[in-house]
Amino acid sequence: MKSKSLSVVQCTFGIMVAFCTLAPFAWLFISSISYQVDLQEVPIRWLPHRITFERYINIFTNSKNEIAYAFRISMFNSLKVAASVTLIALVIGGLAAHVFAKFDFKFRQGFVYLFLFTYMIPSVVIVIPLYLFFQKLGMLDTKFTLTVLDLTFAIPFVIWIMQSYFRHLSKDFYEASALDGCSRLQTLWLVVVPIVRPGILATTIFVFLLSWDEFFFSLLFTSSLNAKSISVAISEFSGKHAVDFGMVATGGILAALPPLLIAIIFQRFLVSGMTAGGVKE
Repeated sequence: MKSKSLSVVQCTFGIMVAFCTLAPFAWLFISSISYQVDLQEVPIRWLPHRITFERYINIFTNSKNEIAYAFRISMFNSLKVAASVTLIALVIGGLAAHVFAKFDFKFRQGFVYLFLFTYMIPSVVIVIPLYLFFQKLGMLDTKFTLTVLDLTFAIPFVIWIMQSYFRHLSKDFYEASALDGCSRLQTLWLVVVPIVRPGILATTIFVFLLSWDEFFFSLLFTSSLNAKSISVAISEFSGKHAVDFGMVATGGILAALPPLLIAIIFQRFLVSGMTAGGVKE
């Protein structure tokens, strides 16, 4: 039985962690609904006397506001790129991870570490040859190029994460499905995928976040609204002589919504165990 003092310490620590985690987001929302004049007051005003939702309205309805229009287009660009990267990386990386986990072949472990190594390579090391390569192909400033670039680190990440889930699957599942007349693809789709669904969903969220938050490649390989991502659009809210703090905060709030909604929707799947309905080796 826990002592009262230990419970007090745990509750205090939990409150401190929650405050440090949520306080920046609370201030971000307060800044997004505050007037620019109030944000520039000294000393700073933590709770504004007046609020406005004009920035949110402009982003979704006002086509004459250049900043709001740029944010809206770049947000759709990021959604398209992140969704494409997540889907392709899960299919290709998931199949590769299953092969690495369940089949024995020469240099198998070496290939796994090779993929991990490619994931760990800093982007700044390879950005110049990549830029020259896509420039010669005439593929700069396109969403397709951003998708390909994001896949270079998304697929190795999926392989490294998913092969640990597949490795713990018992051979009994494969033998039972083979006796029932299932092909390898049917076994993978009807037996393996339902068992490792929590791992797949967790990996989906992480891959989506990796692509959604990517900034470096988006900054260097895009120059127009045709392909610009939301992270680059938010960074451009800072002008040469002034910074629209309220619009930056509004952009931060809206940019955080898609990953947050995905996490909320799939949280009940993430907490389910890998052993549900199956036996591990």
